[in-house]
Amino acid sequence: MMAGGLFAALGPNIPAAWLIPFGLLLLLIAVMPLGGERLKHAWERYYPFVSIGLAALVGAYYLVKVPAGNAVLGHALHEYVSFIALIGALFVVAGGIHLRVKGEATPAGNVLFLLVGAILANVIGTTGASVVLIRPWIRMNQDRVRPYHIVFFIFVVSNVGGALTPIGDPPLFLGYLRGVPFFWLIQHVWKEWAFTVIAILAVFYAIDRRNFRRLPAKVPGAVVIHDDTFGLQGRRNLVLLAAIVAGVFLPEKYFIREAAMLAAATLSWVITPKRIHDANRFNFHPIKEVAFLFVGIFTTMMPALNYLEAHGSRLGFTRPAHYYYATGGLSAVLDNAPTYVNFLKLAEITFVEETAEDVAEGPEGYDRRAVGLLLENYPGIVVAISLGAVFFGAMTYIGNGPNFMVKSIAEAAGVRCPGFLGYVFRYSLPVLLPILTLGAWLFL
Repeated sequence: MMAGGLFAALGPNIPAAWLIPFGLLLLLIAVMPLGGERLKHAWERYYPFVSIGLAALVGAYYLVKVPAGNAVLGHALHEYVSFIALIGALFVVAGGIHLRVKGEATPAGNVLFLLVGAILANVIGTTGASVVLIRPWIRMNQDRVRPYHIVFFIFVVSNVGGALTPIGDPPLFLGYLRGVPFFWLIQHVWKEWAFTVIAILAVFYAIDRRNFRRLPAKVPGAVVIHDDTFGLQGRRNLVLLAAIVAGVFLPEKYFIREAAMLAAATLSWVITPKRIHDANRFNFHPIKEVAFLFVGIFTTMMPALNYLEAHGSRLGFTRPAHYYYATGGLSAVLDNAPTYVNFLKLAEITFVEETAEDVAEGPEGYDRRAVGLLLENYPGIVVAISLGAVFFGAMTYIGNGPNFMVKSIAEAAGVRCPGFLGYVFRYSLPVLLPILTLGAWLFL
C-alpha cells in the first residue's frame, strides 16, 4: 500500500460542495415527474437546459480552478461521446429490426424470452439486446402489459444478463482494456450469474402468473396485434448490428470507433424501409432524452469520482463484500462504467505494491501489471467489483445507459412505467436488493 509515486495525484482534491450539482440533477430527475402535471410538463420542456446548465457550471469550475482540469473534463466528455455514439448507433440500427412474435405471451413464455435476452446481452451487449428486444417484448404482452414487465426486463436484459463477457456491459469492457482476459469473467462468475438470473426470473414468474390469471386487462390506448407466425424484417440491420459490436474493438484515437458506429447508424437509417420504422413506432425521443440527461450526469459526476479517487484509500476496504457493496451502491446512482474503473483503481492501490519500474512506465503500464496481480492473487476482489457494477446498475434508471432508454421506448409505446422513486421503492429495494444480498452471502 503506497502513498506516493503514481498515487500522489490520483485525482484532484475536489471540495465536497461540488458534489451538489450532481445530487441536484439526480433529485430533479427523481422528483419533477412526480410533482403534478404542470411540473411534469415543465420538466419535459426544460430538462435539456437544466442538464446542460449544470454540466456547464461544473465544467467551468474544472477549467478555471482545477489543476489539469481541462484534461479531466476532456476525458469525461470523450467518454460521453463514446457512450452516446454506442447507445445511439445501437438504438437506430435496432430500430430498423422488426421482430414479429406469435400470439399472446404466457408467463412461461415470458421467462424463456427474458432468459434468451440475458444470454444475448453477452453477445451484443445489454444496450443492443435491450433495444432489439424491448419492442417485441411489449407487443407480445400488450394485452396485459404492466409496469413490472418493463422493470424486470431492465433487471434481466439491460443489466444482470450482461455479466459474463466484456461485450456484455461497458464497465466489463473497460476491465478488458485494462488487462482482464476476455474469458476470465465467464469462468469466475457464471455461478453468481446463473443464481441471480434464475432468482429474478422466479420472482417475475410468480408475479406474471398471477397477472395472467387475474388481470388480463387491456392497456388503455394500446393497439392489439397478435401475429400468427414469427417473422423478422430488416435483416440487413443484423449485419450493421454486428459491425457496431465489432467497432467496440477499434482504436479510440481520432474517434475512429465512434465514427464507424455512427456510419453504421446512418447507413441503417438510409436503407431501412419506412414501414419497418412505422411498425416499431420508431422516433428519436428516447435517445434525445438519454443524450441530454447523460451529458449532465457524466459532467456533474466528475467531482464525485475525483473525490472518491482522492479519499477512497481511507475507506479501508479489504474484503470482496466491501468492494461489492461499495461499487454497487455508487453504480446505482452513478454511471457504472467509471464507478468500476475507480474501484478497480482503489483495489490496485490497496493490494498491489508499487515499484520503481511502475513509476518509470507510468499509470497505464502499472494498471495492466496491477490487474494481472489482482487476478492472480485476489480474484474475489475483481469478481466483486465486476458484479457490483453490473448487477447494481439495475437499481435505478440512471445506473446503466439502457435503463432510461427502455423506459422511454416503453412510454412512447403507451406503456405506463414507474417513476424514479416508484422504480426504487416498489421494485429495486424489495425485490432486487434481497436477491443481490443473498447472492453475495452465498458466493462472496
